[in-house]
Amino acid sequence: MTTRFKSALAVLALVAAGHAAAQVTFYEHDNFQGRSFTTDRPVGDFERFGFNDRASSVVVQGDRWEACEDVRFGGRCVVLRPGQYPSLAAMRLSDRITSVRAVSGDVRVDDNRYAPVPRDSQIIFYERDGFEGRSLTVDDPLDDLRRSGFNDRASSVMVVGQRWEICEDVRFQGRCVVLRPGRYTSLAAMGLSDRVSSARAVDRDGRADTPPAPPAPVAAQVVFYEREGFEGRLFTADSDLDNFGRTGFNDRASSAVVMGGRWEACSEAGYRGRCVVLRPGRYTSLSAMGMNNSVSSVRTVGWGVQVNDNQYAPTPVTVYDNRRRNDERMYEANITSARAVVGAPEQRCWVERERVVQNSGNANVGGALAGALIGGILGHQVGGGTGKDIATFGGAMAGAVVGSNVGRDAQGQTAYDQNVQRCSSVSGPVTPAYWEVYYSFRGQEHRVQMMTQPGPTITVNERGEPRA
Repeated sequence: MTTRFKSALAVLALVAAGHAAAQVTFYEHDNFQGRSFTTDRPVGDFERFGFNDRASSVVVQGDRWEACEDVRFGGRCVVLRPGQYPSLAAMRLSDRITSVRAVSGDVRVDDNRYAPVPRDSQIIFYERDGFEGRSLTVDDPLDDLRRSGFNDRASSVMVVGQRWEICEDVRFQGRCVVLRPGRYTSLAAMGLSDRVSSARAVDRDGRADTPPAPPAPVAAQVVFYEREGFEGRLFTADSDLDNFGRTGFNDRASSAVVMGGRWEACSEAGYRGRCVVLRPGRYTSLSAMGMNNSVSSVRTVGWGVQVNDNQYAPTPVTVYDNRRRNDERMYEANITSARAVVGAPEQRCWVERERVVQNSGNANVGGALAGALIGGILGHQVGGGTGKDIATFGGAMAGAVVGSNVGRDAQGQTAYDQNVQRCSSVSGPVTPAYWEVYYSFRGQEHRVQMMTQPGPTITVNERGEPRA
């Protein structure tokens, strides 16, 4: 072995020893959730480890690390100091890191290359459900949200680092609730939507007189269905999937239910082609957004990621998330009554052109009723594909208004041509559209619509909310 080669090995050994304490751990979701990837040495391409463009939060130990968008430390790079970063969204690196390497202590780094100094704890309030609208970030105790212009405005909240106590009144008075780290899509379930007036971080032991923390929020999930109206086979995704070809569900999705976070659905593998962002809710049909039988890849979109309005799919119908939360205790509530609600009989329909003449004194009742039937909605909520699905339903007033909107001439008569749908009933077994179920829990009566026939009991949490 030559002297030069021995010297080179010695230098490499010193470099390795100098970086032995340096370590960085990336997490798939915000707040150090989901799969993780840890390294103590440079990684020029995350693709080899199956973690490319997946990191959403990070913990840095022992030394500074440089994280870059492109392979071999190319593209935009940010230097991370030792600490915890609950979200990479603020530095525009969420789901975008491709390479990383340690930065030795003697290397000078310009201030503009550093990521924001990590905070131990933080709470972010949003003006509307689903982390929409204006936001307010708080990292120190705030005893009066009126000073920030955000009093009684918060409808959803994101907690990072440690637990936070939020209260109805200023100076941490009134009813207070302690929130674990996580994303809370709506504060309505805990009775605090548009009612928060003060907030402060809670140490590990917490306060003796605070009520127990609500269950930690569940992770994002999207359920795709083979046919419109949530019919046929289904496929559930709770992590990024760059190619549906491996699942047997490529180009098959026709409707979807999104819970817990936003998802980007794309027409080609690898998140390419035409992509739309789906907010939490029910999408009865993907046709309106041009994605029917076209979804080939899907991935979560962090709430800190800015999305242009033209990237969103049409606003969905609200969904009730009845999945179990972590550490949530379950109870069986007795069902007191249940009745099947039968939908319209199966029909075969066609369209004919017809001339209509109507006197002004007669309301267009037929049009109103037809519109009401067309406008009526039976909502469908998915319980993670585990049996009893919960449903909600809305009224048909919008359809009725549309159906009765016709014009009249000066002689008091209305004459116009219109397409008229003719239908004939098709004989067959009568199938309930849903079951209206009443149950009693801790002395209170509850009602819910279920898509399957219930048994003698229903599973609920400590507040009587249905769980699947």
